[in-house]
Amino acid sequence: LTMTASHTITCLLTTALLLSSCKPEIVEVKPDEPTNPQKHETITLGGGCYWCVEAVFQQLDGVISATSGFMGGHIPNPTSEEVYSLTSGHIEVVQVVFDPQIISAPEILKWFWKAHDPTDPRGQGVDKGPIYMSYIFTHSPKQRELAETSKKEAQTNFDAPIVTTIQDAEEFYAAKEEHQDYYFRMKGENPYCPQQITPKLKKLGLDY
Repeated sequence: LTMTASHTITCLLTTALLLSSCKPEIVEVKPDEPTNPQKHETITLGGGCYWCVEAVFQQLDGVISATSGFMGGHIPNPTSEEVYSLTSGHIEVVQVVFDPQIISAPEILKWFWKAHDPTDPRGQGVDKGPIYMSYIFTHSPKQRELAETSKKEAQTNFDAPIVTTIQDAEEFYAAKEEHQDYYFRMKGENPYCPQQITPKLKKLGLDY
């Protein structure tokens, strides 16, 4: 190689290293596992923006899947326009499928209370409005009983009253694919992620 060519290659390699060092760290999140109705349970949680809630629960051992979507409305198969114009009545939720042999429903609920402010009747953080309200949609009478008990126990950790609504699960509508696994795919592109979600994950001692 000539001196000029060698210098050019060195500069290109240095630039590549600098660019790679500036890229955000990509945290590998375990993929969703096949759901087994005989072994697994489902609970659906609303705690503000579903990107935030998903980023918490998809990391927990024993969680099979965490899917962002909508629940609680009165229009079947709502469009995004119907949801966000507040005409469908749906809220943003994450449907969590978990293995109770690894993580119990009460443990899931403890994470839920820690992962958001259940005393805010207006929503969460910068996300305000009815679609960001605190909700627990239960999938069995036993689960509802556990949720009510968990809510009473969690109240001792808050000065203001918990405003979380607990009700039976309704039809779940998954959000579009581009909204799934959002934080870990988009944290280097959407400023919302490092500004709103990263501090939450750091506080909870989770990967970010």
